[in-house]
Amino acid sequence: MDPTFTLIGALMLVFSIVLSPLSSRVGMPVLLVFLAVGMMMGEDGPGGIQFNNFELAFLIANLSLAVILLDGGMRTRVETFRVGLRPALVLATLGVALTAGGAAIAAWWVFDLHWMMALLIGAIISSTDAAAVFSLLQGRGLHLNERVSATLEIESGSNDPMAIFLTLMLVTLIGQHEQGSILSGLIMLVQQFGIGAAAGVLGGFLVVELANRMRLTPALYPLLVGAAGISVFSATNAVGGSGFLAIYLCGVVIGNRHVRMMPMILQVHDGMAWLAQLCLFLMLGLLVSPSDLIPLAGAGLVLALALIFVIRPLTVLITLWPFGFNRRELGFISWVGLRGAVPIVLALFPIIADLPDAQLVFHAAFFIVLVSLIVQGTTMAPLARKLRLEVPAGEDPYRRLPLDAPAAGDHELMLFPLRGKGWDKPRALGQLRLPENTAVAGVFRDRKCLQPTKDLEVTAGDMLAMFATPSVLPDLGKALSGRQAPKHLAERAFFGDFVLNGDALLGDVEQVYGIEFDELPPELSLAECFAKRTKGHPVVGDTVILGPVTLVARATEADRVTKVGLKMDA
Repeated sequence: MDPTFTLIGALMLVFSIVLSPLSSRVGMPVLLVFLAVGMMMGEDGPGGIQFNNFELAFLIANLSLAVILLDGGMRTRVETFRVGLRPALVLATLGVALTAGGAAIAAWWVFDLHWMMALLIGAIISSTDAAAVFSLLQGRGLHLNERVSATLEIESGSNDPMAIFLTLMLVTLIGQHEQGSILSGLIMLVQQFGIGAAAGVLGGFLVVELANRMRLTPALYPLLVGAAGISVFSATNAVGGSGFLAIYLCGVVIGNRHVRMMPMILQVHDGMAWLAQLCLFLMLGLLVSPSDLIPLAGAGLVLALALIFVIRPLTVLITLWPFGFNRRELGFISWVGLRGAVPIVLALFPIIADLPDAQLVFHAAFFIVLVSLIVQGTTMAPLARKLRLEVPAGEDPYRRLPLDAPAAGDHELMLFPLRGKGWDKPRALGQLRLPENTAVAGVFRDRKCLQPTKDLEVTAGDMLAMFATPSVLPDLGKALSGRQAPKHLAERAFFGDFVLNGDALLGDVEQVYGIEFDELPPELSLAECFAKRTKGHPVVGDTVILGPVTLVARATEADRVTKVGLKMDA
């Protein structure tokens, strides 16, 4: 192998990583940086690299997406399925078909193509991209309400089978003119979803059993999970199922079961997912020359803007209105119809099949991805804050270390740095309101370990070592958070001054606070008020306005609000 090739590849990775902090400063998605570096190193840029091996690109892209989906699945909490599964599946199936149809009409008009090729373009750009969604949701410090984040994550992780089905069926119809292709395509769709779902769930349980039964060096557990996940992905593809859906569900199962050394697995896979995204977007950037995009810029921009401002919003409105989303949530989900690597990968199918106008299809898909990342990716975080979809979040631990001892159960050693104005004034450990079943293991200060006692005062700059279970992590993070939250996310500003039980009756609230709720019966509980307004799936941050009072869901458990914040209008 030419050492110059490996040197250039390594330097591209280094250059992309060094430039990545720029994305947060200027508000652009980091994936756009990787894509731009790849285009700069291509034949039209200063790098001058000629790369047109589409078969190799297809292989690398599939493996990269598999790694990204496995990591995203392991970070998806199964609890979120109660509010996000049904709407996400409708959006991932019917929504993809509607998007493909709307985009096909726009493509037929702007590119003046045969209607079958226009349908192919619509199918290719019909799905949202998991790599882009996971990267932007998890990398921007956004803590969205559970209904929105769950729907977006599950949709982006499960909508690939529908897009692949539509793309492959149209490629077959255009290339071979088979009469029975529609029927065989429908059979393929059932296979993609059915086999993919079954293989993913079964594979996830097998990986969990394998990891828990093996006694390995800690560093080998992340590699075991990664290799097993890729095995599930490849085996599912080999038998005609959706490998993308399978590896995502495999990750969901692994991430929601007790797995030995799980924090280390997540930490390593976070790096593997970033490496996969780097390689994927750098390679895709190399495949395209800016000079190929300029001739179709006008028509491509019309199609991209139609997709963003008309087709995606209409699709979201049609598919999600029965599920109790409010207008702000529908607006944000409409905006986060991010296109990323998947449309570009699907656009490789027509090139490999040597279809007419295949290069136009590929360049159009690439251009639409660029516009989506620039327009939607750069505005996602500000829009979420403007629409008030963020919820307060606590401090995350600097490090989580599994104890891996039967007597310790699920307990982990978590390191929390004390920072922010809330810790400027020293506080004694005995005064901290820590969750039950937690203990302070030690206090680190100036590279010294201090014995924790009730009278020991801790302040900003100290590091607390805590024994705790993952279930109490949100409450523990809030207890140890000293950062001053933005004004609208401060506890009192967001939830109000009063905290009530969800079982409290409206009549009791009326008597205690001297308020009258004429529109609702007094025997109704606060939890039932939220259930009526949210169609049975309330999440933290939901509000119910009753005259001069705003009720805010503060805590939920099994589709029921357990704690309610009460805000009085000034």
